[in-house]
Amino acid sequence: MQWWCAAQGVPWSWTWQAYPGVWLFVALLVLAYARLTRGTSTTRRQRVWFGTGVLLLWAALDWPLGALGAGYLASIHMVQFLLIALLAPPLLIAGLPRDALVRRSRGPAVGVLRFLTRPVVALLAFHAIVIATHWPALVDALMSSQLGSLVLDMAWLIGGLVFWWPVVSPIPHRPRFPFGARIGYLIVSTVLMTLPYVFLTFARLPFYATYELAPPVGMLSAGEDQRIAGLIMRIGGGAILWSAAGVLFWLWYRSENELERSSVA
Repeated sequence: MQWWCAAQGVPWSWTWQAYPGVWLFVALLVLAYARLTRGTSTTRRQRVWFGTGVLLLWAALDWPLGALGAGYLASIHMVQFLLIALLAPPLLIAGLPRDALVRRSRGPAVGVLRFLTRPVVALLAFHAIVIATHWPALVDALMSSQLGSLVLDMAWLIGGLVFWWPVVSPIPHRPRFPFGARIGYLIVSTVLMTLPYVFLTFARLPFYATYELAPPVGMLSAGEDQRIAGLIMRIGGGAILWSAAGVLFWLWYRSENELERSSVA
């Protein structure tokens, strides 16, 4: 296999290989969900949502995205960001039954969660993480080791959970954060995500030494790869956030209709 990779110009680490750490992480997530929901009634839809979120995390961290994003293509690394920070977290949260959350709504950790998931705090914290984890010096420092790469991935996941919690989670109830405010929250987020997109897309030179010095994959230069990464952030991230805003608008419309029918009856 190694001689074939050399002949084709394909990095050896790009070929299929097991990632036991990823499988362990996925198993721990499933076990944690089983423990959290023990003694509560979970619907099939909730289990599907949580399972889909776990599958997206597995796809982002395991082969081939994990191998390519770890040090070969910035564009694939950006795909990982979308999966880990913007797609998986709302599905994981939506899969949590309200009874299980209410049952564990006490303790110091819950107080920290309540503070971090205040809409303004969550919005600022998430975008601070986005900017920091796309800062060239930090990315190059972390991507030089497996542990550093893990820190980057976990920062995205934690930031994504904090960001999506006020939008998706049923608790804590926030009467000052209704559907209209949630839609505005997501729209503001699309604007804030413009800053890293602009730097990545319109930079004349590659930002990341990790990808600039990596063995070439395909016909892309480091600069072209970086511009594609910026476009993925802008188009992909915008599509996710605007789609979520559209779903919220539909739920808002449906709830208003139900309220109007109940008042007439």
